Amino acid sequence: MSPTLASAPAACCFSGVKHTGTPVGRIEDLGGIQTYISEPPSSAATQKVILFLADIWGPLFINNKLLQDYFASCGYLVLGPDYFFGDAVPNHEPGRDREAWIMGVRKLAIDAFPAWLDAVKSKYGAEKKYCAVGYCFGAPFVMDLCAAGSVVAGALAHPAFLDESHFEKLEGPLLLSCAEEDHTFPHAERRRAEDIMVSRKCTYYFQVFSGVKHGFAVRCDPDIETERWAKEESARGIKEWFDRFTA
Repeated sequence: MSPTLASAPAACCFSGVKHTGTPVGRIEDLGGIQTYISEPPSSAATQKVILFLADIWGPLFINNKLLQDYFASCGYLVLGPDYFFGDAVPNHEPGRDREAWIMGVRKLAIDAFPAWLDAVKSKYGAEKKYCAVGYCFGAPFVMDLCAAGSVVAGALAHPAFLDESHFEKLEGPLLLSCAEEDHTFPHAERRRAEDIMVSRKCTYYFQVFSGVKHGFAVRCDPDIETERWAKEESARGIKEWFDRFTA
């Protein structure tokens, strides 16, 4: 077994602040998965696509919808598959067995993802410049896409479910948006990931934000300036990273 660098989602992944706003995307079935689709302004080219691989709150949670809309407003077609099949955290009853749920839903997501990706490429064209961003639960999907050469660039925010082999197989550019305090991707493991990428001469970039914890890029408290700035800067940095490789 390859040593674990980013562990499974834990208690803090199930909490956070719900944001406010008016989402502008729509929901459509792609490859058997309900998908949030946010389109760029009508005047923008749609050659650039972001695959938005959500945390356990799912792409249909308002915070994630608003994030997807932000990326779309910057000129990207954004596609967020609900690989939780309607069973993401916002829809859970109190007392849910979280560990059992994560194990079960992860298998469902992994099994369903290839058909979804095929449907995306079939509908929108294999020639598009595809990028992928993964938040927590979504991180290993991004790493697999990067390893397969299926995207021109990837990005992770406070990742989960990663081991050394993900970085040993990494191909293509990768941004990592990280919290100073992260039980899932701790400092020592983050440094180990960096060591592997340095030794392999990967193209990578780290954002490390002080004063925030795991989940900040999605579920921060916007009334706390440090958290709001880190969340917004994370999104802006990811967008500019993708701009670099889709120009």
